[in-house]
Amino acid sequence: MPPIRIHPQNSKIFEFRGQPLVLLTATEHYGAVMNRPFNFERYLADAADKKITMTRTFMLFREQQSSINPYSTCKPETQDYVAPFLRTGPGRASDMELKYDLDQPNPEFFERLHRFLSLASDYGIIVEVVLLSNAYVEGVWSLNPLHPANNINGFPQILWYDTMSMRHGALFERQAAHVRKIVEETNKYDNIIYEICNEPGGQFNAEAPTCAEVDAWLNALIKVVRDTEKNLPTQHLVVGQQAFTYNPWQQQMHETFTEMPYDVVNVHPLPNTTYGGKSYEMGAFMSKQLVLRALRDFGLATYAEPKPLNQDEDNIASQYKDYDGWTIHRKRAWVTLLTGGHYDYIDFSLHPHLETGTPASQSNIRSWMKYLSQYVHSLDLVHARPLPDFVTQYPEFTLPVAFGVAGSDYTIYLPDERELVAARDLKDTSLVSSDAGSPIDGIVVVNLPDGEYHASCYNPQTGMYSPSILLAGGPNATIHLPEFQHDLTIRIRKL
Repeated sequence: MPPIRIHPQNSKIFEFRGQPLVLLTATEHYGAVMNRPFNFERYLADAADKKITMTRTFMLFREQQSSINPYSTCKPETQDYVAPFLRTGPGRASDMELKYDLDQPNPEFFERLHRFLSLASDYGIIVEVVLLSNAYVEGVWSLNPLHPANNINGFPQILWYDTMSMRHGALFERQAAHVRKIVEETNKYDNIIYEICNEPGGQFNAEAPTCAEVDAWLNALIKVVRDTEKNLPTQHLVVGQQAFTYNPWQQQMHETFTEMPYDVVNVHPLPNTTYGGKSYEMGAFMSKQLVLRALRDFGLATYAEPKPLNQDEDNIASQYKDYDGWTIHRKRAWVTLLTGGHYDYIDFSLHPHLETGTPASQSNIRSWMKYLSQYVHSLDLVHARPLPDFVTQYPEFTLPVAFGVAGSDYTIYLPDERELVAARDLKDTSLVSSDAGSPIDGIVVVNLPDGEYHASCYNPQTGMYSPSILLAGGPNATIHLPEFQHDLTIRIRKL
């Protein structure tokens, strides 16, 4: 059986162990392997129960603790950080523990990595293995084992933004060696995909690497993965994106889809994400915005591209561990999947000693993800497509998203797209309303082929279907909706 691959009959989805697959997750913050107290056995068991199909884990990254999600699995206490390299000394690293020897792999790290991947495989969960990451600031780079102050292997001083380039040959060789080691260790697993670098960025300032330099570095590391796997039994998908531009901020995606040798496109849904000469304002980081229209339109605009699109690490409201924040992510997940994409949200209710979240997150976002996964995997994913012209009339304040197999099985998702008053930095404030989430009713009119159909409503918050009604086909087929809050799904199936 081959590893997870792009589906041979539909390049926008995956095939895994003979079945079509959409990637969907509310995942911990990618530190399951590196953070020693994190009980990933509990985490993965709960993820499997919630029908979550993907998780993501970092191989060489460690984040500084901060007021936003201070207990993130990517922010371990110093004594709990498990790196891929042994701490041997002599001398002390910047965190006052022994320096690393980059020539000596850390058996504990690889034992944890193999247990994590093996258990995820048993559950049928895909793991995005993230090989490297942007360092963002000098403080984060100062914690990295590759930082000159943290190892005994003799690097010169290197600025954090230069780490995403080939300006320092010795550093690049160490990065390449790290990538080869991870790929060799994990080649046997059928449930993994590789990401080269999380959030690569260029043009931070006049001295920093340009985006072209960062992309050249990414391409060189993609080649390292490909060359390493040439002589190994299994070849895996490589996912990622081109470098975004720091100044001025822009996340271009054209080359990621058309030129860079990625198999799958990862994009963080953010402002000024550009494709086809158009900018999509998909939401400011940690803003509690909703901006469903831009998210929908970006998915539809890129659907004709052959590579799958993964809306990776959606952090628009993840710091808000409450009903409003979770509702925003539920809506964004439904819109993403029903425009043919895949979706990754960081669930900040998960951290060491709380690997299954809180009672509130269990009954809300984690259960909602289960219902979405069950629903979308009940569809004929191989033949289903976005159907942007299917709905011709819909209630005020809703944003229709239609998906399905024309003539036989249709899904209409109707989210309330009104924004919370608390949302900040919105360029279009026309939808900000104190009535966001208030009850909605009305009708939906669709353009159905002739015939007889069953129509029923599905509640994304409960996972329950309503009794079905008979619906006659035609260009003005009308469904009278029950009153609902926030969102409602309608499924129409031909008899």
